[in-house]
Amino acid sequence: MSGKRPPLLIVEDDPALQKQMRWAFDAYGPVLASDRESALAQLRRHAPAVVTMDLGLPPAPDDVSEGMKLLEQMLSIAPETKVIVLTGQHDRANAVRAIGLGAYDFYAKPFEPELLSLTIERAFRLHDLQQENRRLQEAGGSSALAGIITRDEGMAAILRTTEKVAPSNATVLVLGESGTGKELVARALHDLSARRGGRFVAINCAAIPENLIESELFGYEKGAFTGAVRQTPGKIETAAGGSLFLDEIGDLPAALQAKLLRFLQERVIERLGGRSEIPVDVRVISATHRNLREAIAAGDFREDLFYRLAEITIEIPPLRSRHGDAALIAHALVRRFAAEQNRSAPRLGEDAIGAIEAHAWPGNVRELENCVKRAVIMSEGGAISAADLGLDAPESQPDSLSLRQIREEAERKAVQRVLGRVDGNIARAAEILAVSRPTLYDLMNRYGLR
Repeated sequence: MSGKRPPLLIVEDDPALQKQMRWAFDAYGPVLASDRESALAQLRRHAPAVVTMDLGLPPAPDDVSEGMKLLEQMLSIAPETKVIVLTGQHDRANAVRAIGLGAYDFYAKPFEPELLSLTIERAFRLHDLQQENRRLQEAGGSSALAGIITRDEGMAAILRTTEKVAPSNATVLVLGESGTGKELVARALHDLSARRGGRFVAINCAAIPENLIESELFGYEKGAFTGAVRQTPGKIETAAGGSLFLDEIGDLPAALQAKLLRFLQERVIERLGGRSEIPVDVRVISATHRNLREAIAAGDFREDLFYRLAEITIEIPPLRSRHGDAALIAHALVRRFAAEQNRSAPRLGEDAIGAIEAHAWPGNVRELENCVKRAVIMSEGGAISAADLGLDAPESQPDSLSLRQIREEAERKAVQRVLGRVDGNIARAAEILAVSRPTLYDLMNRYGLR
């Protein structure tokens, strides 16, 4: 099978024709199937980029219904797969019907291997171009998310959701433990929206005393209270035309929850001591580490406010569940803090990387930042040790990953983990994984890790 591309699936029930096609298209790494059930099994197992299939399949080879059913199922499972349908010499109507269902092309039997090979080659090329285009689009749309470093599949899905949600005006609730990067996601929602020309105004609802937070949010008129010597707009009004980020919204006092709910419903505010209603056009993004549903059940948070704030919810996973990200982020932080200290960047020693991978990081990325900053300052020589990080070196290396249904998942995680350990150095990663560099590039392409 070619190492440069996925295999070619050939669905054909005639043994003689199977043998001929296997020989003719050996360069593509042919995988054979003779009926609908085996074809679907091979599709799931090998994920071929291109399929050739006869429409007449058992149990009724003279009827195209089984082939049409298989075509629909294959395109439902793998919509990007290019299916080339083989038909009888005078069966143009069914060929056109197959194209209508989503087949890439059709070819009449008996076929000439050289000409069919050109169609197959074109299908492979188109599939590769579409995959590359999708990767480039994903990479090109991530500039506003540049502050978030990840190779974890779950976290990458969160970032794709952020990109989809950003252009809308929906209120967004960002959930996650302290230190996971909730404000980075909130800023990305603003920077990727049509409001990016406006202000991004943040307020921490837990950091402001209860008797001051109302005036901070809604502003006040001159003389509204002792010390109010001039009219002062609040954070909501200041964010007009942009985005308002309410951090730790779960700690908002009950009296303010009702007033915030009214603003979200009416989109108008009244300053303290004022009598006039002021319309404000602002997008509201909120965040909390608390479980708001539990707070609602306990009577500490309004359910109607929750539904106003959580038109869309984004939940950021903790660092400990982001496979390979801790070491990857640590490398980036070493470079950043070394630049801030005007010194050359030390490398992370093997014991330091092992300690980073073994630590649970209850404080998430914020805790990791503190450890790495301390290590960059305290380290002597060219390497950072586990002791410099303030962590215990692991007693043993984690078990290796291997084998198949878990094989592909294990393979992807192993590549992610090693790339994180070596800071993206392809030659070093290939050496650790005991594969050639072209093989590693193929694995990175297959699992979207470029």
